[in-house]
Amino acid sequence: MLAWLLAQQIAVLFIIIVSGFALVKLGFLKTDDSQILSIICIYLVNPCVIVYAFQIDYSKNIRDGLLLAFVAAIVIHLIFFIVCWLLQHFFAVDEVERASIIYSNAGNLIIPLVVAVLGEDKVIYASAYIAIQNIILWTHGQSLMQGRTGINWHNILYNVNLIAIWLGIIFFFSGFKLPLLLGSAVKTIASLLGPVSMLILGILLAGIKWQDIFMDKRIYMVTAFRMVLCPMLVVLFLKYSGLASMVPDGLNILVVSLLAATAPSASMVTQMAQLYGRNAKYASAINVVTTICCIVTMPLLVLLYQL
Repeated sequence: MLAWLLAQQIAVLFIIIVSGFALVKLGFLKTDDSQILSIICIYLVNPCVIVYAFQIDYSKNIRDGLLLAFVAAIVIHLIFFIVCWLLQHFFAVDEVERASIIYSNAGNLIIPLVVAVLGEDKVIYASAYIAIQNIILWTHGQSLMQGRTGINWHNILYNVNLIAIWLGIIFFFSGFKLPLLLGSAVKTIASLLGPVSMLILGILLAGIKWQDIFMDKRIYMVTAFRMVLCPMLVVLFLKYSGLASMVPDGLNILVVSLLAATAPSASMVTQMAQLYGRNAKYASAINVVTTICCIVTMPLLVLLYQL
C-alpha cells in the first residue's frame, strides 16, 4: 500500500513539473521567471508549512513522540554530515552536490504521503524532521550555497523560516491556536508548497539540455549517495538503536523519520542555488533524477526497516 501511494504522489508531482516545463516551452514564461516563485516559496509558503504543522493539541504521548522525532532527525543529519565529509575528501563533491545529499524533499513529498498512509496526526513528527532540517539548512546550508565560511548570525536570528520554527514550537507547548481566519489562511498557503516547488523545478528544467544530464556520471554518483548509501545507514541506525521502543507508537514515528531521510534531494537546494548564483540547473537535474529513483528506493528501504 505504501509503495502504491508513494507512486501516486510522485506521479502527481511529475504532472506539475511537466506543467511548469510546458509553460516555458510554449513561450508564456522564461526560465529566469522561476526566481519570483522561489522567493514566494522560501519566504512565505515554507514558514506557513512549519507554523501550521504545530497547530495540534498538546498531549504527553505526542510530546514524547515529538522529542523522539527530534532526536532521530538530529542523528540522521549527523550521519549525512559524516558521509559528506568523507565524500568531500574522496570524491571532491561541490557545494550543490553536498547540499543535495544532506537535504531531502521532506516537506514537499513526505507530508502528503504521511497524511495518506498514517493520518494527519502523524504530520507533526514529519515537522520535527523539517524543523531540524530548516535550522541546519538556514545556517550551514545557506553559508554553503553563499560560499561563505562560518555562520551569519544576523541571518539566523532574523530568518523568517527559523522564526516560524520557534513560533510553531511555542504554539504547540503553550496550546495556542491561531485565530480561525488566520489559521485558514496559513493552511491554504501551506498547501501550496508541493505545487509551487514542482512548478519551479519544471520551469528550470525547460532550460536544461537533457543530453547533458544523462551523460553526466556525477549525477548518478550523487543519486547513489542520496538515495542508497545515506538511507541504508539511516535504516541500520533506526533498526538497531532501540529508539522505537522508547515511546508508544515509536515504530510509526520512526517510519516518518525514515521517509523524510529517504526522500529525494530538496527542491530548496535548487531555489537557494538560484538565489545565490550557484548551478541551479544542475541542482534541479539532481532533484529530478533522485525523484525518479525514489519510487523504487523508498518503499524498499521502509520494507527493509520493518522486516
